[in-house]
Amino acid sequence: MAETEKIEVRDVTRIERIGAHSHIRGLGLDDVLEARLVSQGMVGQKDARRAAGVVVQMVREGKIAGRCILLAGEPSTGKTAIAVGMAQALGTETPFTSMSGSEIYSLEMSKTEALSQALRKSIGVRIKEETEIIEGEVVEIQIERPATGTGQKVGKVTLKTTEMETNYDLGNKIIECFMKEKIQAGDVITIDKASGKVNKLGRSFTRARDYDATGAQTRFVQCPEGELQKRKEVVHTVTLHEIDVINSRTHGFLALFSGDTGEIKQEVRDQINNKVLEWREEGKAEINPGVLFIDEVHMLDIECFSFLNRALESDMAPVVVMATNRGITRIRGTNYRSPHGIPIDLLDRMIIIRTVPYSEKEVKEILKIRCEEEDCIMHPDALTILTRIATDTSLRYAIQLITTANLVCRRRKATEVNTEDVKKVYSLFLDENRSSKILKEYQDDYMFSEISEELERDPAAVGGAKRRVEGGGGDAQPMEH
Repeated sequence: MAETEKIEVRDVTRIERIGAHSHIRGLGLDDVLEARLVSQGMVGQKDARRAAGVVVQMVREGKIAGRCILLAGEPSTGKTAIAVGMAQALGTETPFTSMSGSEIYSLEMSKTEALSQALRKSIGVRIKEETEIIEGEVVEIQIERPATGTGQKVGKVTLKTTEMETNYDLGNKIIECFMKEKIQAGDVITIDKASGKVNKLGRSFTRARDYDATGAQTRFVQCPEGELQKRKEVVHTVTLHEIDVINSRTHGFLALFSGDTGEIKQEVRDQINNKVLEWREEGKAEINPGVLFIDEVHMLDIECFSFLNRALESDMAPVVVMATNRGITRIRGTNYRSPHGIPIDLLDRMIIIRTVPYSEKEVKEILKIRCEEEDCIMHPDALTILTRIATDTSLRYAIQLITTANLVCRRRKATEVNTEDVKKVYSLFLDENRSSKILKEYQDDYMFSEISEELERDPAAVGGAKRRVEGGGGDAQPMEH
């Protein structure tokens, strides 16, 4: 008797990348913009979230543009998380462009051009147009192929609504679309007369009993009413930057896919602005100002800040949200110090939202959410230890230990992470404080030890600096070179 073959069955799972902020679904506010303690992946920061909710409401109304908001707070206080929450709350219709302050230092284009493109990407234009479509249920479809296998295909289709039925002759292009969409009798379809695009809406309810079983993705719809030929208003949402790129060169639309947009002349942008304003007056288009989020804004230099001052006063300006974790520091490109490393005249145009450090209870809640996001089952005692590690070191370090502890746990064929697993990864991976301590102890064994060189010049100054570092730093600023 032959052995029965083993059949391996694998579950089909959707592979998703887990990012630092992939657990955030929104700002976690109720209808009156009051922040819930834990909601939509957001924890704590009630005042900052409430303020961000007001900004989101302002953007949705689309009446106010060119406003600047600064998210300021210590590292690991959830500034980027609030920006991600704002993007999720606004949805896909409102343009949201995210960039880092250091992204503008590119060799391909100037700094002001990179900022101009980012600002234009954040302004949406809803263009309305009327198209003629044929909408109906397919009664019968006949496609005749040449016997030789080459040459023109000929076809006929019968479409009906609740009131009428008509026969149509099909051209070669439409036949290709029908075959691609796998159109058959009983399907409800729309055909765009201008472009020849065929869209399958679903199966007709009258054909629901044709098959004993149907797939989960099969949609059943009613047979259309009225005339077969209808005029339909279609709304396309594009950004000003996309219109710029298409009009900047002969094959501009190809540059949208390659990303090689290059510098765009100001004359082209002025013409597009005039055309868009013309469309708005005629009722053909609506301008939808979005949000530009610039993280690590202290990395911009004085030229960029001067450009932003002027750009924010334009009619075609989005709401700009910036984030920084710097205190009073030097403005890049100058020798002057300023709060957050931003010039005073730009700070004057901003409304500032402050983020505060998380409490121990909030840190525990964040770690719990991250464990769920990373499919890690953690024992309550292990979670308590991880919370203590987060308060002693940093929240980012503790979050990185979740996946590593889970791998150690799976190595010993267990499903739940316990305290031993957390202790093991804590001993394997150093945090910033322990790493600094080792560097100070074994500084002579490392190359280019700056502390020993400074000690030879001024022992008293180095001793004071060392005491400040070991004592938590206080308000000391890092030395500027």
